[in-house]
Amino acid sequence: MKTGLYFGSFNPIHIGHLIVASYVANHTDVQQVWFVVSPQNPLKPSSVLLNEYDRLNLVHLAVEDDLRLKASDVEFKLPRPSYTIDTLTYLQEKYPQHEFSVVMGSDSFQNLPRWKNFEQLVKNYSFIIYQRPGFPVTDTWNAKHLVLDAPLLQLSATEIRDTIRNGKTIRYLVPEKVREEIERNGYYK
Repeated sequence: MKTGLYFGSFNPIHIGHLIVASYVANHTDVQQVWFVVSPQNPLKPSSVLLNEYDRLNLVHLAVEDDLRLKASDVEFKLPRPSYTIDTLTYLQEKYPQHEFSVVMGSDSFQNLPRWKNFEQLVKNYSFIIYQRPGFPVTDTWNAKHLVLDAPLLQLSATEIRDTIRNGKTIRYLVPEKVREEIERNGYYK
């Protein structure tokens, strides 16, 4: 099965993430997109992260009715911080019948040389890159890649957390079930 791995903190998951994943599922040969919830991104501070199991639950709520999308906790079982190459190596061993691609924004793709075992990543895996304004894909380091013009929203998880802290509604920014869960538990206040 061709599987796209969409890595992220998803702190929280929002409509923008879901639009990208749905676009990948609809416009590529990927049969399923897995939201790989990262417990700790080595390039981001962890102090603002909601508990990983709560973030995973929000992703489950967001994708539960769409068989093309799946929440994954694979990185919860691996050493921290999480490195994409280690996760891919683990998944390739566990699911040899899957062909994995990495789904990422062009901004993250530009940072690829900073990633652990970058050369091994570009040699062994393909990338599905969605264009982000101001981050053209220029150097590809000979990686197998596909660049998509997926519809993008000017929306960030930081903005959503700030909106919650300011006592405003996040309705329409996140799926309704995600909004209800965030409000019920007082997340990000």
